[in-house]
Formats: sequence, C-alpha cells, structure tokens
Amino acid sequence: MKPSLRDKLDAMLRRMDEIDALLGTPETGADPARLRALGSERAELAPLTALYAQLLQAERELAEARALLADPDMRTLAQDEVEATQQRIATLEAELQRALLPRDPDDRKPAFVEVRAGTGGEESALFAADLLRMYTRYAERRGWRTEVVSHTDSDLGGVKEAVLRVSGDGVYGRLKFESGGHRVQRVPATESQGRIHTSAATVAVMPEPDEQAAIAINPAELRIDTFRASGAGGQHINKTDSAVRVTHLPTGLVVECQDDRSQHRNKAQALSVLAARLEQRQRDEAHAREAAQRKSLVGSGDRSDRIRTYNVPQGRVTDHRINLTLYKIDAILAGDLDELLDALHAEHQAELLTALGEG
Repeated sequence: MKPSLRDKLDAMLRRMDEIDALLGTPETGADPARLRALGSERAELAPLTALYAQLLQAERELAEARALLADPDMRTLAQDEVEATQQRIATLEAELQRALLPRDPDDRKPAFVEVRAGTGGEESALFAADLLRMYTRYAERRGWRTEVVSHTDSDLGGVKEAVLRVSGDGVYGRLKFESGGHRVQRVPATESQGRIHTSAATVAVMPEPDEQAAIAINPAELRIDTFRASGAGGQHINKTDSAVRVTHLPTGLVVECQDDRSQHRNKAQALSVLAARLEQRQRDEAHAREAAQRKSLVGSGDRSDRIRTYNVPQGRVTDHRINLTLYKIDAILAGDLDELLDALHAEHQAELLTALGEG
C-alpha cells in the first residue's frame, strides 16, 4: 500500500479517537446537532478504520510468523502462516483501496439513455436502433425495468432519436461510460455493390434527477406544445393531442414525449428528461472548466468523442478509451455488455486509485 494511503488511514484512526472522546463529553450530549454530526462522521469512518485495524493486526502476525522462520522446528509451520497471512494482507489492502475510492452519489440512480442517429443517413438511424435494442436487452439481463420516453422513427424502421428510461439498482453507475460517439462499419442493407460504409450515432446516459434536488426550471422559460402522437395506426392509433413537446427557451433544448396516452404523464416525463439534460449540461460545463484548469489530457467526455467502433465484417468491437477489442459483436449487440463495462469500470477504478495515492 502506498505511504500516502497509509497516512490517510492513520489520520482516520486519530480522528475516530477524537470523535469517541468528544462523544463522551457533556457539552456534546447537550448539543443534539453536534451529536448527530459526530455520529454521522463516525458511522462513515467506522468501516474503514475497522478494516485498517484488521490490516495492522495481520501485519503484526506476519512479523511474528517471520520471526519463527529462524527456528528449524517451527519453519514449516511458520512458512505456511507467512503465506496465509500475506494473502490475507493483500485482500485487506484491496478492500481498503476500494473503500477509499470516492463515490459518485448518482451511481445508484435510474438513468435516461438517449440515442441519436448521426452521420450516415438512413444507415445511422438503423444503427441507432441497434444500439437502443442493445441497451434494452442488457437491461433485461440485469433485471432492470425499461420505459420508452420518446421515439422518432426513420423511414426504414431505424431511430432518429429515442430516450429510454432505465430503472433498477445501480443503473447510472453501470451505464455512465456509454456516453459518447459510437461508430459502425458494415455493408448497409441499401448498398447494392457490397461496399462497407461507416455510420455513427451518439449516446448520452444521464442520471434521473431526484425530485427534491432536481434543477429548478422556471416555467416562464418553457414553451409547451401539444400535438397528436404519430403511430402505425390500428387499434393503438392516438386520436387525441396527448403528445407533448417542451422547449427550454434559454438553452434551446427540446424534449418530446408521446409514448403515454395521458398528456399529463407525457408532460411530467418530458420535464424529467429536460431536468436531466440540464443537469448533464451543468456537469459537462463544470468538467470542461476543471479540465481546462488542470490542462487534463484524459479527455473532456464530449459526446462527439468516438468511444467505440463496431466492425461487422470482422466481427469485432473496439473500445478506443481502453484499447480493448472483443471478437463477439453479435453477442454484444444482443446485450452482452458485461465484459466491456467491467473493463471500463476497472480502468476507472485504477485512475481513481492513482489520484488517491497522489492526493
């Protein structure tokens, strides 16, 4: 373990002793707010300090076992004890490092997954439909619930733009690295000469705002239009103006929702998506400012960045952020995303650990 991490943990142990001493004073007992604050801080530190105490105890046991190696009668037993204790120390260090990583408070929230066709005309809309299906199937594998908030079809059955709400445990934390530019290389169905074309679509994953903490939207800054939802006809054709289009005048952001027959529910859903987009916009602007200040080379996370290429003729998917190539494109497009997402999260954890050790 890096000395800087051990220094942080030593400071936490000292702070726990301070808190325990303060909690025992009459002054703290007479101040309910102070009592709650110290209790909350102690509850946050307790799991870390307990793990660290186990690590320190294991290190003492390792030193004792190594001392016994000099005794010929105890050497075999001591060697077994050294190996077992070293393994336990490695496990405890890994647990401590994970526990020290900063947590994104949005990770456990539901998310809106927004897919838009990009360059490539009709083929890009067909690719966007493939991506939407991929995320829907992945959600099914995880036992998450999905709900189509808005969906605009292209002429050949592709998707010009769609927003999917995904709810379940840890949705945003799992999917957040999918934001960015996705590119496909394949022979389009409309290509008669068999030539490979490159098309693109963009994906944005946004945490659903908490109702209490949602960004405040001034109703005077909104234009709300209603219209008749489009559909394929038949028994589900919409005969009323239940579809809703919300325009945020200061930013020009537009959200349409037409998948519910209730105008009220469509409006509520559209406002929720708008709040998520505005929050994401604020996060992007904050990240851009931080990156400029640090002159960071990690990347801005701009949605136009190309993050992944799906090469159909070669059967491969390449994530350019971590230089990972998998030859299982059919499985991935069918929703088998765990290997990709696990690798992205592992890389992110490694970056956080590096930053933690330098801090």
